[in-house]
Amino acid sequence: MKSQIQVLRATDYPRMPWKNGGGSTEEITRDAGSGLDGFGWRLSIADIAESGGFSTFAGYERIISVLQGDGMTLTVDGQTTRALHPLDPFAFSGESQVSCTLLGGPIRDFNLIYAPQRYRARLQWMAGEQRSFSEAGTLLVFSVDPGLAIKVGEAAAELGLYDCWQLSGNTDLLEISTRGQCCVIELTAY
Repeated sequence: MKSQIQVLRATDYPRMPWKNGGGSTEEITRDAGSGLDGFGWRLSIADIAESGGFSTFAGYERIISVLQGDGMTLTVDGQTTRALHPLDPFAFSGESQVSCTLLGGPIRDFNLIYAPQRYRARLQWMAGEQRSFSEAGTLLVFSVDPGLAIKVGEAAAELGLYDCWQLSGNTDLLEISTRGQCCVIELTAY
């Protein structure tokens, strides 16, 4: 499979309401499937208007980060987490019983959900000028900067706020250079 690059713009993300009416989600990208079924990994942004319960995703792991707002605490299977503030990732099992308590008003959060039996995942928040290397099959660079400059291998792009750069089908060791605030996600299929 030849590698494929896509620049996903925040203005194009489809928005869908939650089943419980507690908020809505914008789906950024996924590897396969439709709705809430059939994916090996999925990246999304959720708007949380009030404290309440999370949906369960049996067979998946989740990594969540607050994007906007004062933050939240999570109660995961009866245990309350530290206060989660913007760009502070927290991982938990999709099978857990989870509820959130907002620390102020509404928040936006950023979610990676992946099937650990199918993918190994690594998520890192970066700021300023950064350089790293990856040979992951799928690379995602999610911008929290209105003018993020990125270069991956020979490909360069500028991303706006909440835009996402995606490389699928990679088989090479690539240099990743970023200038600005972003999240770099590496997904490797087993």
